[in-house]
Formats: sequence, C-alpha cells, structure tokens
Amino acid sequence: MAADNYTKFNSAMFLLTGIPGQEDVHLWISIPFCLMYVISIVGNAVILFIIKTDPSLHEPMYIFLSMLAVTDLGLSIVTMPTILGIYLFNSREISIDTCFAQLFFIHLLSKIESSFLLLMAFDRFIAICNPLRYASILTPLRIAKMGLVAVLRSVAVILPLPILLKRYRYCRDNVLSHSYCIHQEVMKMACSDITVSSIYGLCATLLTVGLDLLLIFLSYVMILKTVLSIASQVECLRVLNTCISHLCAVLVFYIPDIGLAVTHRFGNRSSHLLQMVLGYFYLLVPPLINPIVYSVKSKHLRERIIRAFVK
Repeated sequence: MAADNYTKFNSAMFLLTGIPGQEDVHLWISIPFCLMYVISIVGNAVILFIIKTDPSLHEPMYIFLSMLAVTDLGLSIVTMPTILGIYLFNSREISIDTCFAQLFFIHLLSKIESSFLLLMAFDRFIAICNPLRYASILTPLRIAKMGLVAVLRSVAVILPLPILLKRYRYCRDNVLSHSYCIHQEVMKMACSDITVSSIYGLCATLLTVGLDLLLIFLSYVMILKTVLSIASQVECLRVLNTCISHLCAVLVFYIPDIGLAVTHRFGNRSSHLLQMVLGYFYLLVPPLINPIVYSVKSKHLRERIIRAFVK
C-alpha cells in the first residue's frame, strides 16, 4: 500500500487554470500578459543597468531600488512560463516537483520583496529623521549585510513549505484555480492532514509580511511626526514627495498580497474570480509599476535614463 501511495505521489500532476469559460480567446488574452512581461523585464533591467553604470547613483536609495528590481525580475521569470504556457499553448499540466519548485520561488521572492520594502522604508526614515548621519549609518557594507539578512530570513522561513507539502499524498482532483502554484492552493489538494502546513504557512506570513508591514507603518508614523514639525509647508511637501514612490510600491504589493491571503483562507467558491484577479495583480503589477513609478518620480534616475536613450 505504501508503495502504491509513493507511486501515485510521484506520478501526480497538477492542472493549472486560465480564465474559465474564456478558452476560445486565450490567445487574445495572452497579448496583454506578454506586454506586461516585456515592460516589466525591460523596465527593471534598464533600472539595474543605469544604476550599475552611473557612479552618481551608487547611493543607498538607489542600491535598495536595484535590490527591488532584481526581486521583481525574479518574480516575472518564475511566473512567466506557466502563465504564458496556458494562454499561448494551452499547456496546463505541471509536474508536482516543478509545482513545488515554482511555489517555493514565488513565496521566497515575495518575502524578499517585502523585506526590501522594509529596508527602503528604513532608508526614508533615516534620510528624513536623521539626515546628518544618513551616510554614516547606511554604508555600502551595512546595506549588503541588511540585504543578506533579508534573503537568509526569507529562505529560512519559506524552505519548510515545500518540504511539508512533499510529505503529503495527493489523490484528489488536482485542478488549481491559478495559472501558477502557490502554497495555499497546493496544500488543499492533499488527502492528508494539512493542519501543520496550514498553521506554519499562517505563522510564516505573519512573521514576514505582517511584521514588515507593521514596521513600515511605524516608520511612516515617525516620518510624519518629523515632517509635521517643519515650519514651512513647502518644505514639508517637498520632503513627503520623496516618499511617494515607496508608498506606491508598498500599496501595490501589500494590498493584493493581504487580499489574496484572506480570500484563500476565508473565501468560498463565489470568490474564485476575485482570487484570480488578486493573484494576477499580486504577481504581475508590482514588477510592472515599480520601475515606472521610480523612473517618473526620481529626477536623477529619470535624467540618466533619458540621457542613455538619447545617446
């Protein structure tokens, strides 16, 4: 019996889902997805190239931005094969090991992005609340250590997820409701008791995304407290303007992330369309929007990009 279960586990396949009922127009639907991926990859690659080649941009804010761009590139690359495979080639099957690998990297990169957004909030906090010590606090070595800690924390938290899923048997109708694999979905396909995996997944989210969001909120409370003490209203608005790009990145990332987590844990079948929309928004929009927003709002970065293309 154990041998039969082991064979069934290893031969298991998951079926990914596009937009139900719209299979006839999947090819047309693939066009906006392709455009989003092209813009995301080119935009983040340009950001990385400009920051790397221009010594004047080797400052803490732009170093953190380059970290965010690398993470966004990773998210685009990890999700692109399955999403475009469904809409371009109607390729829905994914092996269980490939699925586990994809969900590991999706959750890992998401947690790393959350950590980098926290580091960028810390950067804004130091720049506004303690500008005289900005350069001495955020040294290149310290930034590298902070980035390494963020990555190692995410790996340590996410690594147990596929290991726990690997121990389960999968004997149900393994049709996933997304075009990619995520832990909340795959976990429900198991025939075994998933209590441990469910509790650990919730704790992992609270200890990473939840904690990061709380610290980002506290940093902006301190920023507002400092800014409101400034006598000049013009100067106050100028200082707050430096935070708009980061605030946009925070809202674009955390709102769909929290919404997707809530709908998966407490939603029902009627929320399936909402889950799909939040899922695509969560993985596709931040890599698309972040380079655009930072390029528009950052004068120095915008000038370097324009100068590079003019040349």
